[in-house]
Amino acid sequence: MNNPTALASAFERWNAARRSLADTSRGVIAEWTVTILVLLFATTTLAQAFVIPTGSMEDSLLVGDHLLVDKLTYSPAGPLSKHLLPYQDVQRGDIIVFRYPEDIKQNYIKRAIGLPGDRIRIENKQLILNGRRMAEPYKVHKSDYFDSYRDNFPSEPNMRLFPGGEKMLREHVEGNELVVPPGAIFAMGDNRDNSEDSRYWGFVPRENIVGKPLIVYWSYLSTRERLTGSPVDPDHLKDLALNFFSKTRWDRTFRLVHGYPLR
Repeated sequence: MNNPTALASAFERWNAARRSLADTSRGVIAEWTVTILVLLFATTTLAQAFVIPTGSMEDSLLVGDHLLVDKLTYSPAGPLSKHLLPYQDVQRGDIIVFRYPEDIKQNYIKRAIGLPGDRIRIENKQLILNGRRMAEPYKVHKSDYFDSYRDNFPSEPNMRLFPGGEKMLREHVEGNELVVPPGAIFAMGDNRDNSEDSRYWGFVPRENIVGKPLIVYWSYLSTRERLTGSPVDPDHLKDLALNFFSKTRWDRTFRLVHGYPLR
């Protein structure tokens, strides 16, 4: 091809194609960038994955349950958003995820039992809330051992409490009842005989609440050590590779998490 005009025309077509391909590539990159940013926003602002590492919420939630936690429900409502979004306050009987008062770097999950102004006591393992004995179908007792403090609360501790627990007993007991102060939640695990909860470390400040679990998106039979260790631990990865299908609790997959109203 010796025709200068033809050469120029071919070069122009090639250059236009190159610019079009570059524009398309930039568009794809921009689209994926926006998608990733939206997903990051959603998983950090609207929802969060959470795994159950201990048995304190058995049998409602099991060790190895992987939850999706709604971080929006309990958020402070704005003047406009309160009319558009499903904000609500914590209700008695809700299962809540919160920053552990003794170490806010840790997230805990328990059941909200008492709200501000509520009067709480436990007699022989029976919860009495505002003078009424509560039916708690979610509660389990897996020990025949009777503990004078744990099972008759509030009472004289038979062990060293955390500072928050000591302060709670010192400042918020009236007669034989614990009175929940403003801005606080009293929380306990469903596995009452094996739960380190408000009885030991005190109230959950309202601002510590992270969200409300919605669904068990995956449940895997595992140990606390593996669940709280590194996600790239070789033993954990090997276990997943060899036992994914046999150790996955398929009957718990996509199970909704519900609270139970305490009235």
